Amino acid sequence: LGFIQGITEFIPISSTAHLKVVPLLLGWEDPGISISASLQLGSIIAVVAYFWKDLKFILRGISIISLNKNRNQKSIKIFLTILLGTVPIILAGMLIKLFWSNYETSVIRSIPFIAIISIIMALALFTAEIYGNKKKNLDNFTLLDGFLIGCFQVFALIPGVSRSGITITAALMSGWGRDSAARFSFILGIPAITMAGLAEFNKVVSTGESFISAPLILGIISSGLTSWLAIHFLLRFLQKNSIMIIVAYRVIFGVLLLFWYY
Repeated sequence: LGFIQGITEFIPISSTAHLKVVPLLLGWEDPGISISASLQLGSIIAVVAYFWKDLKFILRGISIISLNKNRNQKSIKIFLTILLGTVPIILAGMLIKLFWSNYETSVIRSIPFIAIISIIMALALFTAEIYGNKKKNLDNFTLLDGFLIGCFQVFALIPGVSRSGITITAALMSGWGRDSAARFSFILGIPAITMAGLAEFNKVVSTGESFISAPLILGIISSGLTSWLAIHFLLRFLQKNSIMIIVAYRVIFGVLLLFWYY
């Protein structure tokens, strides 16, 4: 499960979908909230470790703002972009918690729905790959670019969409290069992934459930290592290759799920 979480959190094929489908296919019980929350911790540690230098650079933006220094620096721009891009998913998550009480058991978390969403996302990635002009990067983007990508990140709350998948798609459609789109997607996702993980942990703690065990610790380590490798692989891969192999995988995954279910 740690391996599945790590690989699918950052390669845009949906970790939520795979963590739901793979145990089902193997005849395992639902791993439960404590397992899911703990495994996500590994991915959080991995993405923060991988982009530590970038995060230190971005944090300079906070200090510059607080000291009233030159506000045209790149670090401020990236910090403000991530801040703006994170607001939509926070608001959407709060609205779901408040007004959608049966979200966890709703039809959007069913196998057929996940399969169809996987195919739709494949078509979206295909369109973005074909029609994006791939000229923007972290040196020439605008605050509006970041906010719009953050708005699309809201769709990641639907199982099967993939947070990295929808943000990379939005970035490509906005004219970003592939590797820059992936890098920005991962950095933008740090607050959302972290807050989601902490929210799950809060549920576990509030129920008094005991979740520390040797297999789980191994799962967190597995999740962290494979998350780091997935980030590194995808950034390198997209420098020279198109995203079509991921498009093909998502179509095959969705079709096979529908075939298996029906």
